[in-house]
Amino acid sequence: MSQDKDIEERTRLAGTNKFELLLFRLGESPSTGERELYGINVFKVREVLVMPKITALVNSHEHLMGVANIRGQIIPVINLPAVVGCQPKKGLSILMVTEFARTIQGFAVEDVREIVRLDWDQVLPAESSHAGALVTGIARLDGARADTRLAQVLDVEEVLRDVMPVTKEEINREVVGPELLLPEGTSILVADDSHVARAVIELGLKAMGAPFVMTHTGRQAWDYLQAAADKAKADGTRVKDNISVVLTDLEMPEMDGFTLTRLIKQDARFKGIPVVIHSSLTGTTNENHVKGVGADGYVGKFSPRELANTLRQVLAGQVSH
Repeated sequence: MSQDKDIEERTRLAGTNKFELLLFRLGESPSTGERELYGINVFKVREVLVMPKITALVNSHEHLMGVANIRGQIIPVINLPAVVGCQPKKGLSILMVTEFARTIQGFAVEDVREIVRLDWDQVLPAESSHAGALVTGIARLDGARADTRLAQVLDVEEVLRDVMPVTKEEINREVVGPELLLPEGTSILVADDSHVARAVIELGLKAMGAPFVMTHTGRQAWDYLQAAADKAKADGTRVKDNISVVLTDLEMPEMDGFTLTRLIKQDARFKGIPVVIHSSLTGTTNENHVKGVGADGYVGKFSPRELANTLRQVLAGQVSH
């Protein structure tokens, strides 16, 4: 099957609240001595390779192993077991080459196991599973079985920004432009499971002077919309008088952004509320596919200026694709 057909198939999966998780191991956990399973959305993985030659860089972060030449492209290589605190017993023999947030990088791992197909409702949000800051959720690999295997879904955006902090663009009014004028009494409903992404969104929306409600999963956002619809019905108003825009991530536990967008667009109660997808799935082919789910705008993560411009466009009734 060609890469385009692979992506097309995975996009169809996403439309049914399903996704594929690449499972890998990082070595022994310092607390249990077990070789735990970790996962990353296959959408973010370009290829998996036997570890190539690494060139160390002077004065770099302790968890940045160096750079590798992958098909003529020089990419940074991050020691993922060191970031998480695991001890690989077999060495770091595998490199996962990933693309997200408009960057390409490699993660060194102990070994790669398999690809599993899951429903997003098989993933518990980090907050409800008491996971740490580097984990967005816990995947129950065998569904509701009492003895199900568990895998930790890593927040690779957080890992990347911890190990390779870019010169952060100051998020202020000068960067995001003039105040974002929302209809009076309305706010922006946000859904994102990544701690670092929520922090950046919050800074950006505050700089724009835009009131917002923050949720951590598509399910939480949908529940908030249901409550808003019930209140609007009781008050004889419209939901759009309370919520001016929905800003949603794509990959989230319980309900993904594809499903949330589809539910909103199919429900007459939410007519007139634009949906903007805000995602790190930024490869060209991925971007073309996610624009086809009915959203009114698409913007890559960690670009406050671009987010501000996109929100202005959809509020002005311009479709941003």
